[in-house]
Order: sequence, then structure tokens, then C-alpha cells
Amino acid sequence: MRQVYFDHQASTPVLPEVFDAMQPWFTENFGSASSLHRHGVLARDALERARERIAGLINAESPEDIIFTSGATESANLAVKGTAYANQRRGKHIVASAIEHPSILNSVEFLKTQGFTSTLVKVDAQGFVDPKDVAAALTSQTILVAIQHVNHDIGTIQPIKEIADVVADRGIPLFVDASASGGWLPIDVQAMGAGLLSLAPHRFYGPKGVGVLYRNRRARVAPIIHGGVQEGGRRAGTENIPAIVGTGIAAEIAQGELSGRMNHAARLQHRLWEGLKSSVEHMTLNGPEPGPHRISTNLNISSGFTEGEGQALMLDVNGIAVASGTSCVSKALKISHVLSAIGLDHSLAQANIILSLGNDNTNEDVDYFLATFPKIISKLRSMSPAWDEFKKR
Repeated sequence: MRQVYFDHQASTPVLPEVFDAMQPWFTENFGSASSLHRHGVLARDALERARERIAGLINAESPEDIIFTSGATESANLAVKGTAYANQRRGKHIVASAIEHPSILNSVEFLKTQGFTSTLVKVDAQGFVDPKDVAAALTSQTILVAIQHVNHDIGTIQPIKEIADVVADRGIPLFVDASASGGWLPIDVQAMGAGLLSLAPHRFYGPKGVGVLYRNRRARVAPIIHGGVQEGGRRAGTENIPAIVGTGIAAEIAQGELSGRMNHAARLQHRLWEGLKSSVEHMTLNGPEPGPHRISTNLNISSGFTEGEGQALMLDVNGIAVASGTSCVSKALKISHVLSAIGLDHSLAQANIILSLGNDNTNEDVDYFLATFPKIISKLRSMSPAWDEFKKR
């Protein structure tokens, strides 16, 4: 049976070059970057080289603007909570979109228990944030605006530069969650006007257990983990040198391969979407059409009169891995807050799966999916009383 992995938004395989670069830091060069001896010097040098590579990927002003964390979720927590705590004397109001990742929305909810307030900006039916709505949400107390670069569910690419221009006029930092776009879209933090930006290395062929937060030196952030003075005093704890080294290599490779990766994924996305349109009836694409407003790695589809969980399980039996809902919340078996925010019908939201493509996918993978998926939809619908009723109309 062919094995097809269409869940690259959940995680990607570590590249061989990344794995090879990491291995010596587990067994040979195992020192702590905080130590004064030569083992510590080696670790510190590796840490700084990784910062330089990450800074190159996103065009940061300086490698010193890069903070390493345990993952993109911690990076989001540090950006939201750290900014709130550092700036609470100026105000206690936060603006975010209604379709942000749970790590951001739940951080905002936590801060509301600490006396902060928030405004969630609505999105349109394709998941776009209107910069005018962001401007209207700002108050004299606003200290942070959080808008993701690409939505993790439906692939919508937000107008970050236009939103950044709105908040820059008010001197408010913009936090951009780029965990779904890092390594897959060009990111220039200076051109886009991001004060803070997070990356998830394990989504662009780097290791798990490490995250990145870019912080413009003008953005004030207080630590939320207390201990030593690692990461410039902003994130205490012994650095995960093997994972950080791997992240640096993954970033360097992503920077060199970015155009090729984007074009490859776009070709597969087009082939997949055209095939689905012609082979599955009563199917809805959630988010923008493939093109300049949707990341090329993502298709989010709802096949009416079925359930996403059933689709995912039957696809898995046939060797195909997909997601039913975003990977961080799918275990809860709840309808995605993103699909609710764009106004998708409840039954279609339940019938949703996410297909996320990677550089390792092929035309043959797409063709195998297109040969398998319509049969699964047909079988699931044959067991649906609602489908029988629909056909009698």
C-alpha cells in the first residue's frame, strides 16, 4: 500500500542534513552555553551561528533579535503575555483576529483574568482581516495587536503590511504568528513592519522542541519564565543546543530552497484541487481559491453529508495521513473556531479535513489520493440518512 503524508502543517520530517548537524551536540559537544570552559564556548558559538541563520531567513536587523524557546506555542505566549506585562502601565487592551491560533487566543483569555481587556476583530467569509477593522478596534489603551501571517486552518494570507501601517501610526507593536508560513513564504520582518514574529521549525523540516521569537529591539517584552539570564534575560533555562543547531540548518536550507518549495507545492495544490473539483460533488473549499491569497501548502475541504473524523480514519486505513481540524485542537473533536468565524455551516464544519502539502510530496501522491478519496466519500455517504434524504429531493 502506498503511504502518503498530507499533514505537513502538523509536522514535517527532519531533513537528513538537519539530523546530521544535530547529532554531535547530543554526545560530543554536550556542554551548556552558560559554562565558561571550552565546551561552553563551543555551545555559545553554535547558538550564535543558529541566530544568524534564522535572522537571515526573516531579514531581522540583528541576530540578537532572535530568542529561542521550546516551541511556537511558547513563543506566542511570550509575545502576548510578555508584551502585556511589560507595557501594562501604558494600557491593558489587546487586539487580535478571531481566527488566531489557540496559543494566542488562550493567552489573551488568561490575561483577561489579570485585568486586561481585548477586542477580537472579525474576518470575512474567506478569513481575511480588514485593516480598517483593526484600526477601528484600537483604543488609547491598546498595547499589542496580534495578527497571524497565514491561517493554520484555511491558508488565508493576511495583509500584514497594511495592518502594520495602521498600528505603526499609533506606536503599537504588531505580533505576527508565522508558524504556518515560516519556511514556505518569503518573510521580511523589516518590510512587513513586525515588532514580534514567531516561527515553528518543525513545520519547515527542523526539529520539534524548539521555537523562535523575533523581537524588534523597540518592542518591550517581559520574561514569563524566570530563572537564569539565558536568551538575553528574556527566556530562562538551559538552551536546547541540538535542536537550535538543527533549526539554524533548517532555516538556511529553507532560505535557499524557498522559491522551489513554493512552486512545487503550488503545482501539487493545483493538481489536487482540480482533481477534487471534478471527482467529488457537494464539496466546499474553505478559505481563498489557490493563488496569491492562499498559501500553496494548504487545502481545507468539506465534503457534505460526511464527517471529517470518519474521512481521516478511512484515509489512514488506506495509507493517507490528513488532519481533521487543526493539529492542536483536533483531539477535542470540536468544530474549528476558524470555520465558525468565517460563517461555515455547522454540518460542513463537521465534514472538514485539511490537506497540507510538503516538499517531499509527488504527483503520484496526489493521484493516489484522487483515486482513493472519492471512494471513501461515496462509502461514508452510503451510510448517511441525510444523504439518502437529499438524493430524494
